[in-house]
Amino acid sequence: MTDPRLFVFGLGYSARVFADRLRAEGWRVAATCRSEEKKAELEAQGIEAFLFDRGRPLADAAAALAGTTHLLVSIPPDGKGDPVLDQHARDLADLRTLDWAGYLSTTGVYGDTGGEWVSEASWLKPTGERQKRRVEAERGWLNLYRQYGVPMHLFRLAGIYGPGRSAIDSVRDGIAKRVDKPGQVFCRIHVDDIANTLRASMARPTLGAIYNVADDLPSPSHEVVEYACRLLGVEPPPLVPFDQAEMSPMAASFYADCRRVKNDRIKRQLGVSLTYPDYRAGLEAQLAAGLQPRSGQ
Repeated sequence: MTDPRLFVFGLGYSARVFADRLRAEGWRVAATCRSEEKKAELEAQGIEAFLFDRGRPLADAAAALAGTTHLLVSIPPDGKGDPVLDQHARDLADLRTLDWAGYLSTTGVYGDTGGEWVSEASWLKPTGERQKRRVEAERGWLNLYRQYGVPMHLFRLAGIYGPGRSAIDSVRDGIAKRVDKPGQVFCRIHVDDIANTLRASMARPTLGAIYNVADDLPSPSHEVVEYACRLLGVEPPPLVPFDQAEMSPMAASFYADCRRVKNDRIKRQLGVSLTYPDYRAGLEAQLAAGLQPRSGQ
């Protein structure tokens, strides 16, 4: 039996949490990065590292991917498409050791439903260019499964939070805002529950499956900030109407969509039991553990 080896395209925040969990179980882990400095850092930590970016494919894809049993792709598409598919689709189709592959997408592919619930069977109606690119990337990865049998699974992630990326951190850093847009809710998922879901999918692979990965409580963002302030014992920032809030175009774009995301499938098909079923549980656990912000992506 081949020793399990995880290869990650893009070792960002969520992928790193998952990779570290597998490493703790004794897995070999390889990952891509974009600089020689990061490559040296990863190698010093015991992770095989390979340079990769748009216009810079793996120098020797066959050697880099050799022995890979599990693949995770967390690099978002760019203006030209999906850089991994564009440069290595054939290499992945030829990879005969692969038992499982996952692509980290976003619930943004559903677009704006006016707060109505969406499931994996809902129509995809992306509202912005970034979301439209995600839909195209999803199609590309599913086609790799349908045409070549690559064992793909798609994971549509809600807003990711966890140590270093939470309302607690933004309050501590003095950058938290409470923005009020009546009727607006956001769906979230703790980074540890993303790892839980990926691990469960590996144990119960269903080729071509699509999963929403979200917690049980869609909520307005200002309520989350308020709860973080309560946990920290500080006064919350003032509640500011959305049309008066000073936000970057990127931050404001997240308010363009409002939807509630069903997570029944990961529970029913994968047996996932969320460690943090709502933001309160996640923030309370982070504060109790005294966790400090993570570095990196």
